[in-house]
Amino acid sequence: MKVKKIINEEMMTLPELREELISIRDQRAGGVEETEGSVRTLSYELRKSIDHADTLGKCSVDTAKALYEELVALEKITPTIAARIVNIMPASREEVRAIYAKERFVLVTEDVDQILDIIRKYE
Repeated sequence: MKVKKIINEEMMTLPELREELISIRDQRAGGVEETEGSVRTLSYELRKSIDHADTLGKCSVDTAKALYEELVALEKITPTIAARIVNIMPASREEVRAIYAKERFVLVTEDVDQILDIIRKYE
């Protein structure tokens, strides 16, 4: 399938992506129940994408959205970084600093601790 132009682009977390992929899978199945005689095969890419989102998604869609909104409200967190934090769910200061490794500013310990406290609230 070739993409001719991008109509819309938005950040998604892994739990949201999983839900979207499952809805695409259901649309392609045509709402037909899978029985032994009529199993529709999914494309390799779709199966692997759903498996990847299942394996790495660490929270529910509602939790991911709430965490994302709370992180974006902080001063030094961009939407891209907030999505990365929700996807990875870092547990230590070093993991948070690794997410910020390519940014032009360095987080102070208080900011890192604030991010970790918010993450712990949603675990």
